[in-house]
Amino acid sequence: MNMNREKVQIFDTTLRDGEQVPGCKLDTNQKLVIAERLDKMGVDIIEAGFPVSSPGDFLSVSEICKIVENATVCGLTRAVKNDIDVAAAALKHAKKPRIHTGIGTSESHILHKLQTTPEDIIARAKFAVAHAKSYVEDVEFYAEDAGRTDNAFLAKVCEEVIKSGATVLNIPDTTGYCLPEEYGAKIKYLKENVKGIENVTLSCHCHNDLGMATANSIAGAINGARQIECTINGIGERAGNTALEEVVMIFKQHPYLNLDTNINTRELNEMSRLVSESMGMIVQPNKAIVGANAFAHSSGIHQDGVIKNRATYEIMDPLDVGVNESSIILTARSGRAALAYRAKKVGYELTKVQLDIVYVEFLKFADIKKEVVDADIHQIIEASKIQAELIRG
Repeated sequence: MNMNREKVQIFDTTLRDGEQVPGCKLDTNQKLVIAERLDKMGVDIIEAGFPVSSPGDFLSVSEICKIVENATVCGLTRAVKNDIDVAAAALKHAKKPRIHTGIGTSESHILHKLQTTPEDIIARAKFAVAHAKSYVEDVEFYAEDAGRTDNAFLAKVCEEVIKSGATVLNIPDTTGYCLPEEYGAKIKYLKENVKGIENVTLSCHCHNDLGMATANSIAGAINGARQIECTINGIGERAGNTALEEVVMIFKQHPYLNLDTNINTRELNEMSRLVSESMGMIVQPNKAIVGANAFAHSSGIHQDGVIKNRATYEIMDPLDVGVNESSIILTARSGRAALAYRAKKVGYELTKVQLDIVYVEFLKFADIKKEVVDADIHQIIEASKIQAELIRG
């Protein structure tokens, strides 16, 4: 991490929000493997589960606490006494425990979900934070559906829970509804209007329903949030959460933001694969940073540029995220430069004249097949030799 930049804490919720994806249940051993890797990769906080939700979740949180060396281990609760008691018990072996408690604050949550009054919400929020504080020093409060909560009321809730001992304020865009400008303005409003805000950390927890989770989290950080809640591969409820690998690389690639994380980015590709395989959740090939095609080039113009100088079409070094090299994919859109490059990799140094002959053969082949692989190159060159003989004959 660059010492001159301000640090943004990475709060990973792959094992809690990520695991709420239908069909992606992990057993305790799988969770331990992932937690250990997250800890080694430099994640600051690992949200290990929702202890009251099931005996399995309680056990997983408890076991994760025993193996995590550096990160804070966090357990989720509702603003309910028993949830908090159970979470505290699950976290008792953690070197750095955190209880994450909260309640809905938007009009829609207050009226329809909780069927209560704004005053009651504040009372319940204060009680939950104070009760959690009786067990642990580090208490995070989430204002569920903060994205659609009136800013003045949200500021009031934040001020009250700070008085009750909250150390982190989580401002979730629970439904993924906010625009980046709007979400950034909400964080800025809280920074400017909440007494005691300078003593706590503001956190972004953004969902991806409209594809804006990463943009919203970055807007939050630019406006003063210093924790981002995210998951590996952006997995999570519905359309998912902010993707850890995206926010980490955005800070790395934009030094002028003056924000950085503790993440060892070279572990990102491996981590992505581990989570994908453990959960049986395929990563879309065009997924930013960790998708199979993230460093693949198939258009001739792009390939020629990348072969001459990687920076022409790549803003990141693949090695920075743990990918060995860019892929030059041969398709009917590929040019001579890409064909010569791939032929050389399998042992053929082609002269310009030879390349012209082979390229004609390659295009016939590429029009039939979606992608030309190494084995096909040998076949194309053999066919070209026959053609060349005919031409010479």
